[in-house]
Amino acid sequence: MSDPEQLRAAILQRLTRVIDPETGVDIVRMRLIEDLTVDEQGRISYTFRPSSPLCPIAVPLAIEIRRAVRTVPGVTSQALRVEGYMRSAELNALLRELEDEQDRAAAHDTSTAWQP
Repeated sequence: MSDPEQLRAAILQRLTRVIDPETGVDIVRMRLIEDLTVDEQGRISYTFRPSSPLCPIAVPLAIEIRRAVRTVPGVTSQALRVEGYMRSAELNALLRELEDEQDRAAAHDTSTAWQP
């Protein structure tokens, strides 16, 4: 269990290290992350809004954002929505697939752990 406000602050701090390569500015300062909510169980929900509907780096940036949030201690799950991007539906589907793959890999890692 985590304090939601502390976890939210840690997530925002971690996201300041995700830099938009076109501008050289972090995504928090650019206000590309919206509606960040955190509950007591460490479940995160937030929206990524690329800087333009045709943003050429929306896909790799969304993947990096998701990866960055996953590394914050206390995060148990995350729901990332992409909005304001021409291909939001496809990108959201891709992110769900990646999440499913990571969940399967994590389940496999724990089920195949060596037991004395």
